[in-house]
Amino acid sequence: MYNEDHIQESVRNDMKTRGSFITFEGIDGSGKSTQLSGIANYLEKQGKEVLKLREPGGTSIGEQIRAILLSRGNMAMSIETELMLFAAARAQLVREVIEPALANGVWVLCDRFMDSTTAYQGYGRQIDLQLIGRLNAIAVGRCKPDLTLLFDLSVEAASTRLAARSDKSDRLDLESKAFAERTRNGYHELAKAEPNRFRVIDAERSVEDIEQQIENILREGTGI
Repeated sequence: MYNEDHIQESVRNDMKTRGSFITFEGIDGSGKSTQLSGIANYLEKQGKEVLKLREPGGTSIGEQIRAILLSRGNMAMSIETELMLFAAARAQLVREVIEPALANGVWVLCDRFMDSTTAYQGYGRQIDLQLIGRLNAIAVGRCKPDLTLLFDLSVEAASTRLAARSDKSDRLDLESKAFAERTRNGYHELAKAEPNRFRVIDAERSVEDIEQQIENILREGTGI
């Protein structure tokens, strides 16, 4: 038989507010990772519990998959293998980390998510988009982003930024300009298809201006 304290605790758990899930997307060099850290600090100052994640990764299994995907020793990897490895890492991250965090009221900020696979493997690699949609559905289930920030930057500007970095030398950094253009165009198609979820950010502007724009987006959408 339940006592009053147990009943009250159950009610509190049922009324617990679900966290928000925000994803940061864009081609490499667009500045999404920098902005994720800045927005995490902003949300924490507003009293929110924040979890920062990256894809692929975020779990022990996911980080092992990440190492395989990015290793320059795996240049022979087929595009189908690449696709399924990304999906596998995502499925683990959703079930092990993201869903429990959201259920506990945590704001989850993720550097890349399902849209990266559609943009890179679908539009970039030109793998069948319907196949990718089915794999994404298996990997994420009902765990879809509440808001996706797309950092839009020209391929030329992104290449200049990447050339200045000493740590950009993984397998996926060796792709052609045409691949990057297809990927960027793919992101634009995704944003057009879901305008209520996507917010397109001009990533050519200063870090401070972009951060202010995102804060405004959050205030307008959530009152934070």
